Amino acid sequence: MRKEKHHKGWNEIKTNDSWALFKIMGEFVNGYEKMSMIGPCVSIFGSARTKPTDPYYTLATEVAKRIASEGYGVITGGGPGIMEAGNLGAHLEKGTSVGLNIDLPFEQHDNPYIDPDKNLQFDYFFVRKVMFVKYSQGFVVMPGGFGTLDELFEAITLIQTHKIEKFPIILVGSSFWKGLIDWIKNTLLFHGNISEKDLDLLQMADTPEEVVNHINTFYKGKSLSPNF
Repeated sequence: MRKEKHHKGWNEIKTNDSWALFKIMGEFVNGYEKMSMIGPCVSIFGSARTKPTDPYYTLATEVAKRIASEGYGVITGGGPGIMEAGNLGAHLEKGTSVGLNIDLPFEQHDNPYIDPDKNLQFDYFFVRKVMFVKYSQGFVVMPGGFGTLDELFEAITLIQTHKIEKFPIILVGSSFWKGLIDWIKNTLLFHGNISEKDLDLLQMADTPEEVVNHINTFYKGKSLSPNF
């Protein structure tokens, strides 16, 4: 009897998993339909914990303003901190301001600077990640924590393995990122875990002008389109 009960419970789990596919498909369809209408965008990542008084908040706002002034929309994770600063900068420049929100038990809530018709809600991290990668013409990575590093290294991996087309990935704040870059060079490269050309997947910047210059240089003479 115990064995039969076990199998019954397992079958119920499998049924629930199957029905979850429809919810996942719904998130993909909604995301594709809305994002495909927005046009070229640059994603800005960074910590949700960064306060408006932090210099990196101000820098992220200025970076976003500069990106918007070049005609790109700005995509963020839609929450507070650096995400809010990114949407604020786009909003101040009257540019496209997109938020890809995720339901989390802490930190995450909508910021007020997202265009009302471009505030998308997600339950699944992996669906949200696809939207960032597919519809961004560049990643601007401000100081952040595990979530920021997750987005950064997933993008690097997808480009390195030729699963998506290369696009600029710009680390903003050389003093913050120097330790990571040194570790990548002195440990990963030293042990042969990456190749020297993989280092070219990352650019460094400290000012809004440097960020935009990296993006414009990369796309000079190229057309803009979704990444896969």
